[in-house]
Amino acid sequence: MQRSCGRESFEKKGSFVTVSVSTGVSFNRVDQRESLASPAVAILMATYNGGMYLREQLDSFERQSHNHWVLHVSDDGSSDDTLELLEAFGARCVGKLQLSQGPQRGFVANFLSLVCQVKGDYQYYAWSDQDDIWSVDKLERAVAYLATIPESVPALYCARTQLIDAQGAPIGFSPRFILPPTFSNALVQSIGGGNTMVFNRAACALLREAGAGLELPSHDWWAYQLISGVGGHVFYDDVPALLYRQHDGNLIGSNSSWSARLFRMRLLLQGRFGEWSEMNVAALAGMRHRLSSSNERVLADFMRARKAKLPWRMLLVLRARLYRQTLLGNLGLLAAVLLKKI
Repeated sequence: MQRSCGRESFEKKGSFVTVSVSTGVSFNRVDQRESLASPAVAILMATYNGGMYLREQLDSFERQSHNHWVLHVSDDGSSDDTLELLEAFGARCVGKLQLSQGPQRGFVANFLSLVCQVKGDYQYYAWSDQDDIWSVDKLERAVAYLATIPESVPALYCARTQLIDAQGAPIGFSPRFILPPTFSNALVQSIGGGNTMVFNRAACALLREAGAGLELPSHDWWAYQLISGVGGHVFYDDVPALLYRQHDGNLIGSNSSWSARLFRMRLLLQGRFGEWSEMNVAALAGMRHRLSSSNERVLADFMRARKAKLPWRMLLVLRARLYRQTLLGNLGLLAAVLLKKI
């Protein structure tokens, strides 16, 4: 007899509450029929030669306290045992896996294509990396917050992470941000990793309208910019939602260590931040008709500041109220403005 996939269904009554990853909370058991009425979540995972760590990530999906989900995987041509692991997962978790071939144009294109091609009646969508370990209540906490937002309003949940090394040993946490998530922040900083992001149907429709063919530095930064830009809701949970594995295969790792911060500062001075801004601005220009009137003015000031001479550049940046989440980040932003590398 085939065993069932995942934990039994649970529910939590009351308003949204931030829950510690380490301690968890108590829940009331409910009938399996009630779980079918809980919001459906599409987990969107892009894979490429991720077999070394994939099993632990898949196991963490099965342990989710919110178990009304389906995993949609877009594989970019893996040559290791990734597909075999996914096939075993699909055989064990019948009806829980949809597998497709990725565009093979990098991780950003793979994640954006997933958003645009996923079929099914889902209320929420969760991006996932292939090498992390989700906390048991990751989806539950995200859904609890998103359920407080009207369905017609684009909304995005993201969270802090606990960092682990390649062997799974804890090595710290991602930065804890305390300033509000806004479009003025999103233009110059990405605060939430895509591996923590969960968004609602209205946000998904917005990302689909923008399309999968965009040239962008990252899909998560794009989601933060677009959803905040249209006046949607963005919630940053300062309680870690997953174990974020740091290893040599990471395309984009955490920026919490001093070496990582210095590396990013070097990229800024070399002009890489300006290149990223160029891509983001071009994508935002294509969705300008969706931005709120106030954020459209912010974007216009940012675009003019990037080309203006120093005194006018400083004035435009101040008028747009651009900011990063930390003192060091704002010093880096100031350097970028002075050196005309925004």
